[in-house]
Amino acid sequence: MATIPRESVREVLHGFLAGRGLRKTSQRDAIIDAAFGTTEHYTAEQLLAMARGIDTSVSRATVYRTLPLLVESGLLRELDLGGATKIYDPNFLEHPTHNHLVCVDCKRIFEFEDPNMELLGNCITRRMGFSPSNKTVKIEARCDEFQLRGSCRKAAGGAPA
Repeated sequence: MATIPRESVREVLHGFLAGRGLRKTSQRDAIIDAAFGTTEHYTAEQLLAMARGIDTSVSRATVYRTLPLLVESGLLRELDLGGATKIYDPNFLEHPTHNHLVCVDCKRIFEFEDPNMELLGNCITRRMGFSPSNKTVKIEARCDEFQLRGSCRKAAGGAPA
């Protein structure tokens, strides 16, 4: 998917909704603003809280109906990083080839980009007779600082996603 500037997200989604016979609403706009007003990963419930901070009338049902539309439109990426809860990543618009490292100690998600990952993925798929169409890399790791001290500054940098 091509990179879409954040300021165009609302127009892209409104066009997507119109193509499906759905209307734009103030609740959906609040959800869009909340979803793309952060660079942090979030769950549906966290998105609900953020959207209600913008518009108190946002309902849980509207969040749960809007999330699949955001994902289907290509604006938002749904991640399965293990566990029972899906995580949503708003950063693929500006960084479509980034990857994730998940700390198994604090569950915090760290994003990284590395051109070698892209090259490796292309080499492996082509060697096996495939053309890459999508890539998801998740590395689970233990924090060295946490193992030594029982806590780490990285976990204090923000809430676990």
